[in-house]
Amino acid sequence: MLAAVLKPSGGHAAIMGYDIQRHAEHLRHFTGYMPQRFSLYGDLSVIENLEFFADIFGVRGAVRQQRIERLLHFARLEQFKARAADHLSGGMKKKLALACALIHQPQVLLLDEPTNGVDPVSRREFWDILADLHLENVTILIATPYMDEAERCNRVGLMYNGQLIQQGSPAELRQFVPGEMLAVYTSDLLGAETVISTYPQHLGHQVYGDRIHVFVPDAAANVQPLQAFLQDHDVPVQRIRPDAPRLEEAFIYLITQQQAT
Repeated sequence: MLAAVLKPSGGHAAIMGYDIQRHAEHLRHFTGYMPQRFSLYGDLSVIENLEFFADIFGVRGAVRQQRIERLLHFARLEQFKARAADHLSGGMKKKLALACALIHQPQVLLLDEPTNGVDPVSRREFWDILADLHLENVTILIATPYMDEAERCNRVGLMYNGQLIQQGSPAELRQFVPGEMLAVYTSDLLGAETVISTYPQHLGHQVYGDRIHVFVPDAAANVQPLQAFLQDHDVPVQRIRPDAPRLEEAFIYLITQQQAT
């Protein structure tokens, strides 16, 4: 996905070169916004909500019906257009909210945690829709707590305690992870974490469920030595394998660095 880049203009943030304070009304016609919480009219049907937002943005005439039909198909809501919004599933509500945000064909789309609280299938369908929008050259800015979603974006800004701590492409951000990574599977996570920091090649580690991710200078060269080290410290090892760090590992590492300063 593309991310909308906010650039300073006369001391204020700007979108598409327009100052967001001085040209707010003008920007309204170029931007679409979907809030985190469902804010449509629950007593109106799917089609009535779309018609309402078409009225707000002045979408009229033949193009109005064409866009509504296209968005119903686009959001996979055609067979539910007569259903009240309050009676939709969580995933359907998200897709309806997105369709309403797109009724005026914005060039920039702002989404606030759009998949929060929906099931995995609906989350995947929602991202399929966003991928189609990206192919239509819509710029998309997304706030999300899910690192796997951030991995889909062209550019990512990582925030901690309300501050932007790092930004770049997912590949660039993954480079902040020190060295290479080994996934260590053990039945004694507590014991492993207690001794792992004394391993000579240790650059850092993170615990994930049934495994510990250990950062070392050379992953392949440290599989056997690390296994022997843990066994010497009475830590049972089920498996150790090299693995590629994700954006999540980079984010946790950067947060750890922030907390240490």
